[in-house]
Amino acid sequence: MARFEMSEAGFGAMGTTAQADILFELGMMYATGRDCETDVVAAHKWFNIAAIKGSAHAAELRSELSATMTKTEIARALREAREWMTMH
Repeated sequence: MARFEMSEAGFGAMGTTAQADILFELGMMYATGRDCETDVVAAHKWFNIAAIKGSAHAAELRSELSATMTKTEIARALREAREWMTMH
């Protein structure tokens, strides 16, 4: 599975809009299986973080994706998003 890691030094210096756009694209990558396996948990995680950073479109897609996920998958995605936000 493809992974995209962001270093704290470069990522923290970006504007909030740029951050949200990049995080949204990560969500799209996992949601559509672009350059990786489709992963709804990872997609939800990145859409959630992008929504927190201000992306209204990410919030909409996160909501749509949630309708197709189990409660366990949603809980895992939320936990992973919280862990990422705590570390970054």
